[in-house]
Amino acid sequence: MPRTIAVANQKGGVGKTTTSINLAAALAIEGQSVLLVDIDPQANATSGLGVDPKSLARTVYNALINNDNVDSLVIETGVQGLSLLPSNGHLAGAEVELIEIEDRTRRLRVVLDGMNHQKYDTILLDCPPALGFLTINALAAARSVLVPVQCEYYAMEGLGRLMESIERIRQSVNPDLEIEGILLTMYDARNSLARQVTDQIRSHFAGKVYDTVIPRNVTLAEAPSYGRPVLLYNMASSGAQAYLSLAKEFAIHGEKSAR
Repeated sequence: MPRTIAVANQKGGVGKTTTSINLAAALAIEGQSVLLVDIDPQANATSGLGVDPKSLARTVYNALINNDNVDSLVIETGVQGLSLLPSNGHLAGAEVELIEIEDRTRRLRVVLDGMNHQKYDTILLDCPPALGFLTINALAAARSVLVPVQCEYYAMEGLGRLMESIERIRQSVNPDLEIEGILLTMYDARNSLARQVTDQIRSHFAGKVYDTVIPRNVTLAEAPSYGRPVLLYNMASSGAQAYLSLAKEFAIHGEKSAR
């Protein structure tokens, strides 16, 4: 079975989609077979991999609501080993339509259970910045949660609320859900506040925070406008190197968890 990870944080602008795209690409470059599932109606993971969401007739929405075969919806990307289950604006309607579906909080799990698991080593779920039905579905389908956290003033407050939400999901939907790791993003070493936040999070969540830190880097912001992961846009950039480092750390953690 593939390792299924939800990339989630209720707070927006913390680097969820940037992390989903670039960790997926880095893992693929390292030799893994990866599926990135865009479960966000904004479809930024889809467009960030060079696919125009408006051009898509069928997306993850069709699997969730119409029971379309999920393998038939997967498309290949410009990165060898990286596949995409895309999204577009139609997915916004799923928040309402899922209310009418039996066992609505586990619908994505059912969808993913019906696919060809032998094709993938890792499945990453890019979640919306809210704890609605789509994010709950992702957390119900995942084995663990990777939490990107921006190195800024309200980080601890937002992280605390997310941990409470994850605990509620454990109690009601997915008792096996674990914290895969906390990833510090948009880090600026020149900023004393960023250093203080980093120290605070590492102290409070000892053993859960990745050693790799994602820097504030203009290349990471530019790459999506070209529809490419940063590794294909500028491999030498500090952002690209950080995600390669994260992929190695992520893979080692997965090997330890599998023992």
